[in-house]
Amino acid sequence: MLPRLLSGYCLLVCLFLLAPIFVVVAASLNAGAFLTFPPQGLSLRWYVTFFENEVFMRAIRTSLWVALVATVVSGAIGTAAAVYAVQFAGRLKDAVRLAMLAPLLLPEVLTAIALLFFVYAVGIGTSTMTGMLAGHVLITLPFVFINVSAALESFDPAWDLAARSLGAGRLARFRRIMLPLIKSGVIAGCLFAFVVSFDTFTISFLLKGVGMSTLPIQLFDYLRTNFTPEAAAVSSVSVALTVAVVLVTEKLLGLKIHRF
Repeated sequence: MLPRLLSGYCLLVCLFLLAPIFVVVAASLNAGAFLTFPPQGLSLRWYVTFFENEVFMRAIRTSLWVALVATVVSGAIGTAAAVYAVQFAGRLKDAVRLAMLAPLLLPEVLTAIALLFFVYAVGIGTSTMTGMLAGHVLITLPFVFINVSAALESFDPAWDLAARSLGAGRLARFRRIMLPLIKSGVIAGCLFAFVVSFDTFTISFLLKGVGMSTLPIQLFDYLRTNFTPEAAAVSSVSVALTVAVVLVTEKLLGLKIHRF
């Protein structure tokens, strides 16, 4: 009886979490001229309108590029920080961990405002995309750090010692011993980083360069003056892109948990 109750409870929780997505997808298929639910007939006209809208297409390309760069940079920095915290930090381990997780502890709007003051103070301003990229890297670093740190907890230092005794240098030991064993943590962290960067709004809104808009910002601007199902179509495509990235990564690289 208890397993059935738990299964039913889990099913209800999943339905509750997925319900907004189902509503948005259904609204995007609305044949009417206004964003309503349930839809007034079914049609793909708003998807056609969306893909013919160059403003939204440019925003998608910007979001993908920013998310990709932020993922690569935060992946490299977060992995290095996790290795240092777990293996070399010693008494400073807790301090390093707290510093890396700080962006998760602060409200995103406060982080964005602080970064805005910083980029103006150093002379960057918002004339380029540098400030926004720095913000995206900052808020995605904790996700890489957490996942890689978790993977490193199962790494036995004896393996590194054995490779060192065989003459392997530090870079060779990391590339051939440690990295393959913590691959699942690195991939998972980078996936989280990409999704968070692609969907973040506050950081992008305050730090975006002049004339640059990511998809969340462009959707926000659109909804201020329009209330058509095209907004739901944009949201549906955004969700589909995120899911596609996860599925393709899992298919090509694999997210299997290594058991030692």
